[in-house]
Amino acid sequence: MKFLPGLVLAALASTAFCAERINQEGRILGPAPSVSAPVLFNTAAADKVVGAMQIMPVTSPWNEDVSRRPLLANSAAMIARITDDLEASRRTLRAFFEMNYVLVPNNQATRPILFFNYPDESDLNGGASPYGLYPIPNDLPIESWPLETGALTLTQWQEDVDNDGGDRHSITVKPGAGYSYETWETQLVKGAWQASNGAIFNLNSNKLRPEGWTSGDAAGLPMFPALVRYDECERGMVEHALRLVVYRTRVGPIYPAVHQASVGDTTNPNIPAMGQRIRLKASFVIPATWTKEEKAVCLALKKYGGLVADNGNFFSFSVCPDNRFPADAFDDISSIPISAFEVVQSTGPDAGPRSPGAPTADAGANQSVAYKAVVDLHGVVTGGTTNPIILWKRYSGPGTVKFADSAKAVTTATFSVPGTYTLMLSATDGVHAVAYSAVTINVAVKADGTRSAAYF
Repeated sequence: MKFLPGLVLAALASTAFCAERINQEGRILGPAPSVSAPVLFNTAAADKVVGAMQIMPVTSPWNEDVSRRPLLANSAAMIARITDDLEASRRTLRAFFEMNYVLVPNNQATRPILFFNYPDESDLNGGASPYGLYPIPNDLPIESWPLETGALTLTQWQEDVDNDGGDRHSITVKPGAGYSYETWETQLVKGAWQASNGAIFNLNSNKLRPEGWTSGDAAGLPMFPALVRYDECERGMVEHALRLVVYRTRVGPIYPAVHQASVGDTTNPNIPAMGQRIRLKASFVIPATWTKEEKAVCLALKKYGGLVADNGNFFSFSVCPDNRFPADAFDDISSIPISAFEVVQSTGPDAGPRSPGAPTADAGANQSVAYKAVVDLHGVVTGGTTNPIILWKRYSGPGTVKFADSAKAVTTATFSVPGTYTLMLSATDGVHAVAYSAVTINVAVKADGTRSAAYF
């Protein structure tokens, strides 16, 4: 079935339709998710939904493979500056339990929310300034709940009964419609909601906020696509870039950031900009003894890197404060020195995976065959700025698969045992998002073990 970035196409298989949604990591997502009632982030129900979401297009900067991007000429100087800006005891990477989220249905009722600092840089969603109308459920979680809020109930934390203050971010996601509603300095005051600012992001689009507008992050970036979540750590791979915090940033955001927060308005080119892309070096050896959560994060930082999104007193990334994480899930992360990172050349709005000429892949129609048959695979690969590298592989199935030539779109395959197999065809030109397509092969035998006629 053909897969194009940002699109899902269905292919006719015999008398049935079968559609595959495949993300940037080559993972089949299954049916498009939706919810019928609010679902909190730290639940199995939320895992199932977000695990099936395509969060931002495969061409999004958040989903961009930067493992082969060249370094900036001043990468070493910038890393030294990031390091020297911090106290000696804080010159390593840190994981912070921060942003959480709630999933809501498309018909979630909206409630007025007062934007008391930046109504002119807020998405009002039909409200009259300074009020927005946002789909806020009763159980809207506020940043750091429940891991960092002690014995306080969610309602008490929403109301900030202890006057803790802080950034108090909130994220509300409509998986069905594909939108994220994000606020900061969020509080429930005498039954009414208020926040410093409100930003709405289309999770199916690369469209940015207006130039110069802030969001929950000082860079004007979305937070939801950048969070380290429980479900992806369980799968062993964080499949996107992370939001990074550095001590200070310079004047002038770079793509995809749209807002700056430069203390002192510095233009020093060795100080990172909002939107700067930072990558964990390929030479960094991930210890085999580290937790699966730490390995999942390091793999992401090598492949997708991180985007500078805010200023703070640490070099850090955000983890959902999910109380299912083991207590030591990220303890070893703080042993990674900032010197283990490098700054890569960013791609712009029309460059890299967003440039013209992306390859496409079509694995062909689903088939049902007899056991021990040689199966013809009629894949098609087109486009690419160079001749794409083609690869067939077994995605799932009960046995092994032998390809006559896995590097050719048109080839043959044999299967070691009967059963239902999913084969994946990929094509990459090293510039664009990898094009993926999947096909199902049903390898069947009769009850007596003889060859069976093809059937579904």
